[in-house]
Order: sequence, then C-alpha cells, then structure tokens
Amino acid sequence: MSDAPVLIEAAINGGTTKDRNPTVPIAPEEIRADAARCLDAGATIIHAHNHDIRLSGEPAARAYLDAWAPLLAERPDALWYPTLCVAPDPLAKLEHVRLVAEQVPLTMAAVDPGSTNLGTPGTDGLPEGGVYANSYDDVRQAFGFCEEHRLGPQLAIYEPGFLQCVLTYHRAGRLPAGAMVKLYFGGEWGMWARARGVTFGLPPTRHALLAYLDMLEGTGLPWSVSVWGGDLMATPVAELAVERGGHLHVGLEEHFDPDAKPTNLALVEQAVALAESVGRPVATNADAVSLLGLASPAASAGSPATPG
Repeated sequence: MSDAPVLIEAAINGGTTKDRNPTVPIAPEEIRADAARCLDAGATIIHAHNHDIRLSGEPAARAYLDAWAPLLAERPDALWYPTLCVAPDPLAKLEHVRLVAEQVPLTMAAVDPGSTNLGTPGTDGLPEGGVYANSYDDVRQAFGFCEEHRLGPQLAIYEPGFLQCVLTYHRAGRLPAGAMVKLYFGGEWGMWARARGVTFGLPPTRHALLAYLDMLEGTGLPWSVSVWGGDLMATPVAELAVERGGHLHVGLEEHFDPDAKPTNLALVEQAVALAESVGRPVATNADAVSLLGLASPAASAGSPATPG
C-alpha cells in the first residue's frame, strides 16, 4: 500500500458533445470555469480540447489561448495540456502546442505511442471503424518534439503494444523527462460511446491492471488509470490503482453512463474521496512537478522552451 500523493487528472471534454452530456465545457468561457472548479476541488492536471479538433497550427493555438490565457494569467502554476489535432504528420499534430507554449505556461504534451482499431457496432452488430495509426517513426518524431521543447510526454496507452513501445524507449534511456503512462481501459461503450458492444484494449478488470503492472514493474514510471465508454469508479480498477501506487484519470472525455450525466466537478470529487478512503493524500501542484520531473510551469510562461 502506497501513501504517496495521488495525482488526479481531469480530462474535461474531449470529443464529448452536449447531446451526450449537457454539462461538458466546449466554449472558452466554459472551459475556463470548469477547469478552475476542478483545480479547486483537487484536480492536479487538466487535459482539454478546444472546440474543434480539426483545427491545426495557428487557428488551433488561438482557440486554446482564448480559453487558457486568462486562466493561466491568474494561475500560472496550473498543470494542463492540449490534445493532438487532426493533421497529416506528427509534427503538424503538435505545432499548436509549440505556439501555445510560447504564450502561456505549458510543460506537458500528448503523445500516442502506437496504433489500434477504433469503432462502433455496425447495423449487423459487428465492428466498424478505422485504424488510429501512429507509426514508430511518428512516435520518434513526437518524442523528439518533447525533448526539443522540454515537454513531459503524457502517454496514452490504448493497448499493451503502446506500452511496449514506451518501455523500449525507457530501457534505451531515450524516454523524455516528465513522462507519465496513462493506462486506457475499454469500457463496454467503447471510445465513442455511441453503442454498446465494440471497444478497444484491455477491459477494466483487476487482472487487466495487474498485467499492465507486470509490464511496468521496476521502471519507476508514474501511471494512471481511466475507463473509456464507462465509469472508472464502478470498476475494480480505480481502488486497486490507488492501493498499488497509481493515479486517477477522470472526466467527461472518457466517462459514459447512459443513466447519469455527472459534471467534471463531481467526477473529481469522487476521485478525491477514493484517494482519502485508501489513505493517500491528493497531490498538490508541487507534488506533481516533483513526481513527474517537470519544468516549473511558472518558469515556462511566455517564452519558447530551449533544448536541455
């Protein structure tokens, strides 16, 4: 049993629409207010999309700055990071991150180190969809971007193969500083939460988490758990993760329950309550910076990062 602080990450919107959950923040002022509520309630990290993932480069950066510049002017030490955008190559997917980091504090970047099928049931109930593809060369370029700009890679682990790639970099001493492993478990509604029956990755079970922990044993890499197309707190994964020294990744990006429409604040409060019930304190901003080995957010404000 670990007594180290628990990092709580709130992924506050993602691709979730108002039809799916009317409380999801999408407009800049909604994102600011929701992020502030989550931080006040105990969230250590905020992950957010802007209103249109199809934007890239300067338009994407402007959309993020509309939401985040006023908040970070008041809270320059807040930990947050944007998503990847839809673009033809890995550096184009991250160009808005570079532009945002020149204007406001930003010390982390999303990296998806692998490929998987994502979809929904077709009319016959069988899987339909496509391949979410990130080649080894794509991953190399994304890690190079993180090294160049001193951004801690936030590693989305959709499948065990994603983690195998990360561990290869770790063994070679080439995993950029500030890395955190985000274990994504596939809930019964899947990534898009449009219908039951087609999902991805490992299910949110005790044995599935233990399999990942076997892979991570001895690495010292920080890790968190989330359930996509389901409710993390309704699975055995959440409590087991906190007991085993892991962290919690919650929020309306991944949460789905057809019978409930919680707020991000409510999901953060549930995570805080779970950490306290297990006997672990909730991490402060300083705890997170130390644990992840990140640059200080306030020190990064308004100036381009330099290689180091």
